[in-house]
Amino acid sequence: MNNTKTIDFKDRYPLILAGGPNVGKSVIFNLLTSQYVTVSNYPGTTVEITTANSSIAHAKFMVLDTPGINSLMPYSEDERVTRDILLKYQQKIVVHVFDTKNFTGNLMLTFQLIEMGVPLVLDLNMFDEAQTRGVKIDTEKLAKHLGIGVVATIATEKVGLNKLVSEISKAGISEFNIDYGEKIEAAIAKISGLLPALNIAKRLAALLLLSKDVTFKRYLLEQGVQEDALANIDTITENTKQHFTKSLKSVIIEKRHKKAEEIFKSVSFLKKASRTRISDKIGLLMVSPHWGVPIAILIMYATYLFVGKFGAGFLVDLIENKFFNSFLNPLITNLVDNFIPIAFIKDILVGEYGLVTMALTYSFAIIFPIVTTFFIVFGILEDSGYLPRLAAVVNRLFKFIGLHGKAVLPFILGLGCGTMAVLTTRILETKKERLIATLLLAMAIPCSAQLGVILGMLGGISFKIVMVWLAILLAILVLIGYLSSKLIAGEISDFMLELPPVRLPQISNILIKVRARLIWYLKEAVPLFILGTLLLFVLDKFNALSVIRDFVSPVVVNFLGLPAKSAEAFIIGFLRRDYGAAGLYALQRQGELSNLQVLVSVLTMTLLVPCVAQFFVMIKERGLKVAILIFVFVLAFAVLMGGLINFIFRAMAMMF
Repeated sequence: MNNTKTIDFKDRYPLILAGGPNVGKSVIFNLLTSQYVTVSNYPGTTVEITTANSSIAHAKFMVLDTPGINSLMPYSEDERVTRDILLKYQQKIVVHVFDTKNFTGNLMLTFQLIEMGVPLVLDLNMFDEAQTRGVKIDTEKLAKHLGIGVVATIATEKVGLNKLVSEISKAGISEFNIDYGEKIEAAIAKISGLLPALNIAKRLAALLLLSKDVTFKRYLLEQGVQEDALANIDTITENTKQHFTKSLKSVIIEKRHKKAEEIFKSVSFLKKASRTRISDKIGLLMVSPHWGVPIAILIMYATYLFVGKFGAGFLVDLIENKFFNSFLNPLITNLVDNFIPIAFIKDILVGEYGLVTMALTYSFAIIFPIVTTFFIVFGILEDSGYLPRLAAVVNRLFKFIGLHGKAVLPFILGLGCGTMAVLTTRILETKKERLIATLLLAMAIPCSAQLGVILGMLGGISFKIVMVWLAILLAILVLIGYLSSKLIAGEISDFMLELPPVRLPQISNILIKVRARLIWYLKEAVPLFILGTLLLFVLDKFNALSVIRDFVSPVVVNFLGLPAKSAEAFIIGFLRRDYGAAGLYALQRQGELSNLQVLVSVLTMTLLVPCVAQFFVMIKERGLKVAILIFVFVLAFAVLMGGLINFIFRAMAMMF
């Protein structure tokens, strides 16, 4: 018997893709909307709601891709983002994208979505991987149990997509209920009677309140529920609690888990798992105590060779010297000299701080090949499933600095873009963890373009100097992290992270990712390079640049031991740290920096204040006061460390 009430929909409906981290929501989003959103093998990639309009089965939808969520009672900020979007819309359809390998755990969220009282479709994704592990699910039987449409999909191969579209078109509200026992059911009825009409079923609202979900109570206050009503609900909760030795939250979870196991036994066929694959053995080696760290070092060295040597060395030399310096820039300079008589415009275009000779040359001849090679490596690491394993390897080290292995994910994303990385600190459960991660991201994690330029500068000297820079940076990260963990009040959450299978990266998917990220670079970064060049041009024309240079030269020249001209790179580094690094790279290629000066300047630039975009996101996420305090501390610390390294290595006569 199908216990579903179907609904009619004529207008554009919100179609919300919900589910745990790393279950394939973004792949489904791509397939349903034909619009790309970054897909990877670690949680936290999607930190905000991504939307796109789409026509599905002759109906118009607004499709929403949400951050990973394991429960409607959120434990981290990214889970709260998803729960809030589920509460926002009165009329909506939800597709629960479900990792079939973890059937029982995922079904716990399905129960809550059913209790929410929304039209629901269950998408059993990664169906093939579950079968490989010896688990086969009878989808028709499961659909009858739950009273909702159930589809088996392999999203990466587009298997089951047509069936999913069909089920979305006839999505209905299930009448399935879990019996939580006489006492809790009585409490649900009493609490439901005290609640006004909400965008979700009162049954789920009552269960969240019985579980003492503080964030949901705040939501009810925002919806106009009176304090008196909430006080009465608290009384009902406490009275109900007297009948149990455990918390009501634990009792409710146990009931759901028992029902999930019962359904699993009813709808599953267990067979002997396929022979252990080579990829599974490799996955175990990546997290083993003996091989995990050596593999991480090997991957880091391979990244250095590809990005630092090939990208920042061979490609930059080819594009900058053979194309820009030998052909394009002379050609444009000649055209400007012949056809534009106004000296001011000439200077803007092809002068020392010209839009062509500086902005476009930096953007396309120096940084573009570097970020391209870095994005390729990053895409391979994402697709292969290595990043969560790296999180497991570094978990013990991260505990020492007040974090856990899950925090490596924002740090890794910070190697792509520090702005996005600050947003992904939402995956960390406690305020203390988010604050420590934001501080370390601001001072010790270079973004992809900056990292590529740094590898190019240092890699052109020797691998030894790369390792010295990295060792100093890691020592600073550990020291500041450790001190922060002792000085900042708060708790550290437990580390739990599901490891996806190790997969052979798909070339097509990597190319799509690289293309999407390069488009982002062209849209977001290049305009800022142009703006930064114009700023330098204006400052130079009004002699302000020389004034600023003279003002900071005692620090830059006497304390850091760098040429006065390098001050320009640090000034512009606030707009874009990678642009500042590119300025230092240009000085190095012109022979104006010694090897030691390269190390000092690169280290100072790495530790220097975050770019303006990251700073604004820090204000958004942590507040103005905290963001300013971090900014001031990082600025002072970067200069101090740069000066200390300069004096120490000069005293030791280490010039590399």
